[in-house]
Amino acid sequence: MDTKIRGYETMQVHRFHQDMYENEMDYIVQEYPVAMIYNGISHAVMMATPSDFEVFAKGFSLSEGILQSLNELYSLDIRQNELGIEVDMTISSRAFMALKEQRRMMVGRTGCGLCGIKSLNQLYANLPAVSTQVPSTWLNQIPNAIAQLKVGQKITALTGGAHAAAWVVKGQIVALFEDVGRHNALDKLLGYLAEQKLDVTEGFVVMTSRASYELIRKCAQYNIGLLATISAPTSMAIDMAKQLNLTLASFCRGDSFVLYTQ
Repeated sequence: MDTKIRGYETMQVHRFHQDMYENEMDYIVQEYPVAMIYNGISHAVMMATPSDFEVFAKGFSLSEGILQSLNELYSLDIRQNELGIEVDMTISSRAFMALKEQRRMMVGRTGCGLCGIKSLNQLYANLPAVSTQVPSTWLNQIPNAIAQLKVGQKITALTGGAHAAAWVVKGQIVALFEDVGRHNALDKLLGYLAEQKLDVTEGFVVMTSRASYELIRKCAQYNIGLLATISAPTSMAIDMAKQLNLTLASFCRGDSFVLYTQ
């Protein structure tokens, strides 16, 4: 793997202030095309920050419903070429047959919005209601978790250009991943939770982004009980969270937040 791929790079810029400017080096968040390949067939190309590829691929595969568990992932190989990154995975026959059926029915993919579904019913297809119970103590822990976010955001501290998704247990952030895409950051976190076999009923997710329906779908797919975001939710995110029994808190800033579902 190219040692220059680390999530950020340096670039000379001209920084202006009023009528003065100076030349200086600045840090820029990296964005690379990452191809997800299953049993030799490319399924999706994601624009992502090139870090934590293995957990990213695992989390994407689980949150998109391609894999039911990591037991269906037999091998994972990461390759870099002049065009980007390829993550080549070998998956079980059951998972691959289901993926081929999904591809047959799709004209796009979920990352482009709703162009990958044939009917509105498919938006909620194969998404079971969240069974994780959310104790009231978790809500009290949100402000402290939000306050801890900046400490773990190494790429954002340098570039100002990445989102973060963090796992909170007993009010403490125990894992945090960054990416230029909010859904990618969440996939990296979910992949880590699966890889480490952590109990999702013991904690919740906080994110630096707005709450969109994609994030709700991914959390529900992994039975996450509570999602807390710094920015606003969308109407579809709220509706989906209600239908899937997921607790959603947004505008989490300082000691306050807005609870949209519970």
